[in-house]
Amino acid sequence: KNLCAQRLPTRGVETQAAPCCGFPAAMMTYNIDVGYLEGLLRGYRAGILNSTDYANLTQCETIDDMKMHLSSTDYGNFLQNEPSPISTTTLAQKTTEKLVEEFNFLRMQAVEPLATFLDYITYGYMIDNIILVLTGTSHNRSSEELLEKCHPLGLFDSMATLCVTQSTSELYRTVLVDTPLGPYFGDCISLEDLDEVNIEIIRNTLYKAYLEDFHAFCMKVGGETAEVMGDILKLEADRRAINITVNSLDTDLDLKSREKLYPTIGLLYPEGTSRLIKATDLDAVRSAIDAFPDYRGLLSEGYDDDKTIEDQFFELEVNLNRLAFEQQFHYGMYYAFVKLKEQEIRNIVWIGECISQDQRGRINQYVPIF
Repeated sequence: KNLCAQRLPTRGVETQAAPCCGFPAAMMTYNIDVGYLEGLLRGYRAGILNSTDYANLTQCETIDDMKMHLSSTDYGNFLQNEPSPISTTTLAQKTTEKLVEEFNFLRMQAVEPLATFLDYITYGYMIDNIILVLTGTSHNRSSEELLEKCHPLGLFDSMATLCVTQSTSELYRTVLVDTPLGPYFGDCISLEDLDEVNIEIIRNTLYKAYLEDFHAFCMKVGGETAEVMGDILKLEADRRAINITVNSLDTDLDLKSREKLYPTIGLLYPEGTSRLIKATDLDAVRSAIDAFPDYRGLLSEGYDDDKTIEDQFFELEVNLNRLAFEQQFHYGMYYAFVKLKEQEIRNIVWIGECISQDQRGRINQYVPIF
C-alpha cells in the first residue's frame, strides 16, 4: 500500500500517473506488455562501444584491423563476407544494417502505444529519404542510385514514384497522401517548383510538423515518457531553429518565411525564437541564444575550432540519450537507443575515414558515448 501511495522522484519533477507509463500504475502493469522488450533493449544498450573499444579502434592501422576488433564486440562477424580492402561505405552500410535489424526485431513485437511510438521514430528517416530523392532527381541522378542511398528505416512503398514528380502538388497527390507524412505536408502545397530552396523549405516544414506531432503524442502518453522525450525533442527543435537561422543568413529567405519554419516547442520557444527571427548576422544569433546556458558556447569565437556547431549538438544529444537509460517505465529509451547507435556508426565511420586517408591527427575527434 505504501509503495503504491508514494511517487518516486525523477530529476526533481513529480510525474503524474498515466495509463501506461506513470507512477505508480506503471510499476505494476508496465512489464506485462513491455518488460521483455525493455530487457532486450537494455541488452542491446550494453553492447554499445565504450571508451576502451574506441581506444583500440584508434590504434588500428587499417580498416581490416578495425574489422578484427569489432568482431570481438556485439557486431560479431558482420563483415566476414566482405572482401579486403573494406571501404568506409561498406562499414557504414553494414553497421546500419545491424541497427535496422535490432530495431525491427523490437518493432515487430511491440504493442500499443509503444508500436505507434516506434513508428514515429521512423518518420524522421522518411523525411530525410524524401528530401534525398527530390534533391538527387533535381540533379539528374538515377532512381536506382538514389534509392540505394536511402535509409532503410525510412523506406515506403511509393518511394520510387518520387523520382518522376515535377511539383509539390503532384508530390503530395501521388506519393505523400498515402504515407504517415501526408498530414505534415499542408504548408508546402503552395510551393510550385521543386528547386533547391523550396526543397529545403519542404524539409524544414515537414520536420517542424513532425516534431510538434511527436511531442504531442509523447505528452499524451504521459509519465516518464513525457518527461524524457520532452527534453530530447526540445533539444532537436532548438537545433533546427538555430541551424535554420544560421543557414538562412545569406539567402533570399525573408524573415516571415523563416518564422514559419521554427518548431513551436523547445527551450528557445517563444522568447529565443522571437530573437532569432530578427537575426541578420552571426553576432545577432549569438546574442539571441546567449540567455540559454546549454547553447551559450555553440557559436562562441575561439571556443573549439575543431568542433562544428553540429558536433556540439551531437554531444548534447548523446548526453540526454545516455540519461534516458537511467530511468525506467518509459519509451524514451527506445528513441535514445536508435540515436546512440547512429552516433556510434558516425564514430566508427569517422575513425575509418581518418585511417584510410591517413589523417591520424584528427582521429580522436569523435563523440564519446559511454
